[in-house]
Amino acid sequence: MQKQETAGCDVKPVLRELEDSVTDYAILSHRWVVGEVGYMEMLELEKIENRNEIRGRDGYKKIMKSCQQAKIDGLDWLWVDTCCIDKRNSSELSEALNSMFRWYENSKRCYAYLHDVDVFPTAPDVERFAGSEGWPEWFSRGWTLQELIAPGDLHFFNKDWQPIGNKRNLASMLENITRIPSQVLQDGLASYRPSVAQILSWAADRRTTRVEDRAYSLMGLLDVNMPMLYGEGKKAFLRLQQEVIRKSNDQTIFAWNPRGETWQTTGVLADDPSLFR
Repeated sequence: MQKQETAGCDVKPVLRELEDSVTDYAILSHRWVVGEVGYMEMLELEKIENRNEIRGRDGYKKIMKSCQQAKIDGLDWLWVDTCCIDKRNSSELSEALNSMFRWYENSKRCYAYLHDVDVFPTAPDVERFAGSEGWPEWFSRGWTLQELIAPGDLHFFNKDWQPIGNKRNLASMLENITRIPSQVLQDGLASYRPSVAQILSWAADRRTTRVEDRAYSLMGLLDVNMPMLYGEGKKAFLRLQQEVIRKSNDQTIFAWNPRGETWQTTGVLADDPSLFR
């Protein structure tokens, strides 16, 4: 996996290929917004004519703030999905998406950046967060589900990069927001052994920019692997269920609630995680 060296964050970032199982590193969890910095932009930053424009982006500042926090925590390496995956390379992208849960799980510390809050919310605010069930956007996204569950040590930061709590001391509030049992949040999936249907229910109300990511973001949580086929649409979720059935005898995968003509069009498999509410 590509990681970013934090020692150079005061001057310029450095990308290196390192093994996640033998390297201590921090990892960033965040809501992608306009102005993110990609792999090639970061790799060739010093050669790009508009490098000052890139350095002025919120996405670049977010990477630098993450680097600074990792240095404070005594970690020499940081992984950020926006700039540590070469998305032009389909095989690298597929490997990364299939490895994502493990990478978050193996991190020494995860930084969850909530770009739209000053303090950690204690109650839903439907007026402020109308598009995300009254909670910060981070809690409504598909990929951040595994990014919340997988790391053993996750710390939340507000929009100004001030610490606002960690997964352990906020476990009861997080359970209220996400419906994920606090035992899972504190001790991991292995400690609780949730059913397939329960895991899918946690994802029921989450959204992704690309419809295929509704399925791909669940691979690690369901302990399956499959190739990425962007363009397949909702077939991705059907393939995901088929992989689960092939690997597991958990019959709860059939415990979904059909709506309208869904049962007639997909048979015994659901066409979307929302049917597991």
